[in-house]
Amino acid sequence: MLEKTYDAKAVEPKIAKLWEDADAFRAGAGAADGAEPFAIVIPPPNVTGSLHMGHALNNTLQDIMVRFERMRGKNVLWQPGMDHAGIATQMVVERQLMEKQIHRRDLSREEFIDKVWEWKAESGGMIFNQLKRLGASCDWSRERFTMDEGLSKAVIEVFVTLYKQGLIYKDKRLVSWDPKLQTAISDIEVEQLEVNGNLWHFRYPIEGQKFDPENPKTFITVATTRPETMLGDTGVAVHPDDARYRHLVGKNVILPLVGRKIRVVADAYSDPEKGTGAVKITPAHDFNDFDVGKRHKLHAINIMTTEAALNLRDNEDFLEGLDSSSELENTLDTLHGQDRFAARKRVVEMMEAGGFLEKVESHKHAVPHGDRGGVPIEPFLTDQWYVNAAELAKPAIASVREGRTNFVPKNWEKTYFDWMENIQPWTISRQLWWGHQIPAWYGPDGRIFVEKTEEEALSAAVEYYLALEGPWKAWVEDQLENYEPGKILTRDEDVLDTWFSSALWPFSTLGWPDHTPELKTYYQTDVLVTGFDIIFFWVARMMMMGLHFMDEEPFHTVYVHALVRDKNGAKMSKSKGNVIDPLDLIDEYGADALRFTLSIMAAQGRDVKLDPARIAGYRNFGTKLWNATRFAEMNGVARNDDLWLGDAKLTINRWILTELTRATREITEGITAFRFNDAAGAAYRFVWNLFCDWYLELLKPVFMGDDEAAKAESQAVAAFVLDEIYKLLHPFMPFMTEELWAHTAGNGRERPTLICHAAWPQPSFQDVEAAAEINWLVDLVSGIRSVRAEMNVPPAAIAPLVMVGANAATRERLVRHESAIKRLARVGDITHAAGAPKGSAQIVVNEATVCLPLGSLIDLKAEAQRLQKEVAKVTEEIARILKKLSNEKFVANAKEDVVAAERQKLTEFQEAQDKLQAALSRLRDAD
Repeated sequence: MLEKTYDAKAVEPKIAKLWEDADAFRAGAGAADGAEPFAIVIPPPNVTGSLHMGHALNNTLQDIMVRFERMRGKNVLWQPGMDHAGIATQMVVERQLMEKQIHRRDLSREEFIDKVWEWKAESGGMIFNQLKRLGASCDWSRERFTMDEGLSKAVIEVFVTLYKQGLIYKDKRLVSWDPKLQTAISDIEVEQLEVNGNLWHFRYPIEGQKFDPENPKTFITVATTRPETMLGDTGVAVHPDDARYRHLVGKNVILPLVGRKIRVVADAYSDPEKGTGAVKITPAHDFNDFDVGKRHKLHAINIMTTEAALNLRDNEDFLEGLDSSSELENTLDTLHGQDRFAARKRVVEMMEAGGFLEKVESHKHAVPHGDRGGVPIEPFLTDQWYVNAAELAKPAIASVREGRTNFVPKNWEKTYFDWMENIQPWTISRQLWWGHQIPAWYGPDGRIFVEKTEEEALSAAVEYYLALEGPWKAWVEDQLENYEPGKILTRDEDVLDTWFSSALWPFSTLGWPDHTPELKTYYQTDVLVTGFDIIFFWVARMMMMGLHFMDEEPFHTVYVHALVRDKNGAKMSKSKGNVIDPLDLIDEYGADALRFTLSIMAAQGRDVKLDPARIAGYRNFGTKLWNATRFAEMNGVARNDDLWLGDAKLTINRWILTELTRATREITEGITAFRFNDAAGAAYRFVWNLFCDWYLELLKPVFMGDDEAAKAESQAVAAFVLDEIYKLLHPFMPFMTEELWAHTAGNGRERPTLICHAAWPQPSFQDVEAAAEINWLVDLVSGIRSVRAEMNVPPAAIAPLVMVGANAATRERLVRHESAIKRLARVGDITHAAGAPKGSAQIVVNEATVCLPLGSLIDLKAEAQRLQKEVAKVTEEIARILKKLSNEKFVANAKEDVVAAERQKLTEFQEAQDKLQAALSRLRDAD
């Protein structure tokens, strides 16, 4: 006999071991030879990561599809793996070293890398065990890591190929530099944060004029939020149509504190309506200024160190053209080596002392911060490696435009196009030690040799230098006589952006660049399930790389799921204290309850508002199925292979088989159309409402009766439907269904297969008349129950039932189901009348009007007064909330979760109002 209650903590580890021992999820498991492939690659979580609600939703939806397609007989591969997460991992290991008073630079590169691998072996990959607890049915034997030897081989192949095709190049450009992490970061790893700052207005003297702070004709005023960068100014821009400054265009102004002459240029970048209409141009420290500088051939002077301190005294670019003076020496003495924020304060003081500070205004503005380092980034002029992303993006754009790859929901295509059609060169070099070291070597004259190995690079270098005439040829010949590695060539120290290796994930994990059987079978993969936040980081780059190197899109569908928010609709964050740990939920409610909750709430384009109370509710759904199985077992329900379902005679059995067909179709269509909420909703309605609440309830008289043939038929049909229910629910609730599947094999037998390999239901039974009759019965009883609840009829009270306008078919149904109607609806005599009796509440079921005379059971007037009071109270609450939500200040200034909670309350009160009004309407009819 099945245990009285389901114990998730005991069952889930047991089932997980069962799957592991059976190697149940290996690629192709359960599929026949030649089966159609179905492949999904897991978005590789960071090796430093742990399971959060976004992971839980993402992997639940993937697992639903994977288990569904495996049961449909396909050759399934769900490819797992982890990302080496360059910056995040290096930060973790550096923090551990610092606890021991060891700095990364105290170690050699090789020693530090060894420390990272040690950490990875001990602590990395915790998230995989957490995903297994969620029930993720990946082929864990094929686990990949973006630093694996095979994946490294793919990275080298791609870099060298793109370089030789001219699509990877090195250039001196402005990058987003993280001074804390000491590396360039991608522009899309930069987040804009609002800060309260200042706008300083500085006077720049005009060349040839005697500076007088009281005479505006002797200076031009510029405004800046970053005074510390002014020492790198090489121009001032004014709008071409700004008459105030037309006479200054082409002339010079003098940069205070250093005496550099800088040119006034006419450029539309300057907004005459903003500030003074004149802007200082610092090409090496501002992205817009960099573009202005290129247009007007202004010098770019980097005045910062990598730590974001001022670099002046030893900076040849900064000192070029400057005449030695006491003012310059004072500037060098005061500011050289100062941290950027300390320098800001000192520059303002020096400008004020010289009469160059006109005014200071409070100014709230966005400041770019590194999303990992957490400090303001510096636009920084430096040599970096780039990918010509605009060229690679062309076929990736065409693929989506022409429908070869589709986004679900479709509105995310606009986001994809907006980014891809305005894509900038992709900065792929990172000044880190952990990652794929760039396969580039430099000769003694700085010439670059890009090859797959140092040996190939050396061969190319020797061939190049020996073909030259002059000192380099002789030098190389001399070095070759007693050659030691590293003497002729020096390898680039930088590593590649983590997203570079991740971009190759759909094919590198399958063995590319080798032509493996897995690559042939599983590429192109089918569906990518991802959050919208990495469409830019990852999806677009996989599209570019897949098309370039495989001549085919990496996937035909991108399903973009929404965010998981808290119950009030607020985004989860540690600062708000509203983060929900999925492992805590699994501990409390079980993995199946969490999975089903996420599934039924995963409507396309709508964020998931996760309330633990909902998970408790869906745990009850599992309990309902468990209890239904126990009830069936207690009533002798068991499979009967001799019964041909088409021969079932009882209307109730033919009805449930018909509804099973409908439910299977709805669930199948929901999963294949990525409408997971519709699929889960259809399963919920069929299992809880139809099977448990109605079918088993209506079978009780059969099980307790003397008709052995009817009993045997019902036992066999119920067993068949339960088997199909377990299968239908398996993608959503894998642990419980696998347990129930094994337990209900019957007569001490074992199932021929695990349920994860069982065939997906394909019922075709249909009896329209039987379905119509039982659904009529369900509608009738449900309608009567609703009226009794709305009218506050005591549960024990028996009401008479009067039918008005019932046709012959309905009269026959009333006779056939009289005992069920009386028992389930708590009604007495059933009679027919030409009109509704006085004092009766009425509902319409098909052609007939169902009347419940309630005058003798309740005080109609007192009930009307109670309902009116309830309506008034609810209406007052609705008015209060509407007033609050119509207040623009409240909506703009209140916390996001507070506003969301008010909107949720409004919805609940409006629903209550509708129900109360319906009950009042029935009372008036009864009067």
